[in-house]
Amino acid sequence: MNKVLMKGNEAVAEAAIQAGLKFYAGYPITPQNEIPEYLSKRLPEAGGVFIQAESEIAAINMIYGASACGVRVMTSSSSPGISLKQEAISYLAGAELPAVIVNMMRGGPGLGNISGSQADYFQAVKGGGHGDYRLLVYAPFSVQELWDYTILAFEKADEWRNPVMILGDGVIAQMMEPLIQRVPELKVYDKSSWALTGAKGRPSRFIRTLLMTEGELEKHNWKLQGKYKQWKEKEVRYETYFVDDADVVVVAFGSAARISLSAVRKLRQEGLKIGLLRPITLFPFPEEPIRRLAQEIERFIVVEFNAGQMVEDVKLAVNGMAEVYLYGRPGGNIVTAEDVYEALARYASSERTMVSVK
Repeated sequence: MNKVLMKGNEAVAEAAIQAGLKFYAGYPITPQNEIPEYLSKRLPEAGGVFIQAESEIAAINMIYGASACGVRVMTSSSSPGISLKQEAISYLAGAELPAVIVNMMRGGPGLGNISGSQADYFQAVKGGGHGDYRLLVYAPFSVQELWDYTILAFEKADEWRNPVMILGDGVIAQMMEPLIQRVPELKVYDKSSWALTGAKGRPSRFIRTLLMTEGELEKHNWKLQGKYKQWKEKEVRYETYFVDDADVVVVAFGSAARISLSAVRKLRQEGLKIGLLRPITLFPFPEEPIRRLAQEIERFIVVEFNAGQMVEDVKLAVNGMAEVYLYGRPGGNIVTAEDVYEALARYASSERTMVSVK
């Protein structure tokens, strides 16, 4: 294990190589450009194939083809680029093809700007393309976690035969931090039963999402829904801080959680009983842990860098048992720990200038 100083984007790229990435296709867009830049040099050195495609749509369809051949694949982009990939992401999920998709979110709607944002939450966790599909979605909040969860994403994509998304943003993508390049023993998943590796000595097989036989599509969709239900039982990840004695709990993910944690620590030093729950998997969402807390906690404050998206999932989990308030900042600005501290402090003093969503 090496301890090195790396930028978030570069940590994702090198972790992917260590996880066995063999094919990458992408297209430049800020603030994720260091990922394809890094891979353009390193991936061929590691025996893989790097392609700068002519468009985001071309890139994601190349990923579909390479995954169908049984190799580990990845693409990356930022908000509007991920929007262009949505149709093929639905195809990947429908065809049960493993892939890692990285979204370093930027401000929107439209072209917006290149600063950090969390406004793609709905798109990531609700299935941004067509059909009843889901992605396993990780929301790291440090460079170390970008490394760790990128490697895990490849493992889970193969285990569940499903696309997995790393949902970061312009803040975490561009920050530099020390990280330990730990690489667990990689699991080898047998893909011989479905991968398109040539039909010599066996019948031809097809990977497709067009299911026209009577009842065939519904049967397939029930199979997919069964898989997503298993995720809710087996794949939920989250962390809590200072919740044992808390009267108020902040819920935040990614860079918002990182910034909120600094504010929470300062408020606790001032005597406020406040804690933090950080979802690491945005889908499956940690509904049950929040529901358990709601039986004891009076109020939740959701902090997110959008106009209010994850707050809907928190409200559903709380189910009326506690008050839920939102401190939302539409993406495109750098939000500081002082901003969040002042907002939480105002709430704690009962001024309640935030928006209640109960």
